[in-house]
Amino acid sequence: MIEFYDITEDSEQIALQYYESRIQAGFPSPVQGSMGDTINLNRELVSNPAATFCARVIGDSMVDAGINQGDLLIIDRSLTASDGNIAVCFLDGDFTVKRVTMHDGKVFLTPANAHYPEIAVSEDNDFVIWGVVKYIIKNMQHGD
Repeated sequence: MIEFYDITEDSEQIALQYYESRIQAGFPSPVQGSMGDTINLNRELVSNPAATFCARVIGDSMVDAGINQGDLLIIDRSLTASDGNIAVCFLDGDFTVKRVTMHDGKVFLTPANAHYPEIAVSEDNDFVIWGVVKYIIKNMQHGD
């Protein structure tokens, strides 16, 4: 299940501080770069505002792909899904987020959690790939 939200082009832009340097995920490195620049997340994350939506994830079928309950997905409906993309799909009256896999001329919706089965899409299904997931926004603070 997914809760959808529109992306609005707010006239009031919020500028966030941006540290223009790479941040090491391995061993710490000396500080380099400047801490005075700002970044506009709409410009960074939304390339096509008219076709871009946010959705909050409900459930755990994609945890092994790093998509957890409560995460926000940024979805671009103008993109065409290809094999291996994570997409929001409409299947028989419900929305779901899954990896789209294609083999032998068939489409499968593949979860990223061993507790869920792969779904084979047939001509009998009411099925649309609604949009491709471009970004995941997570709350990394525990307890919230």
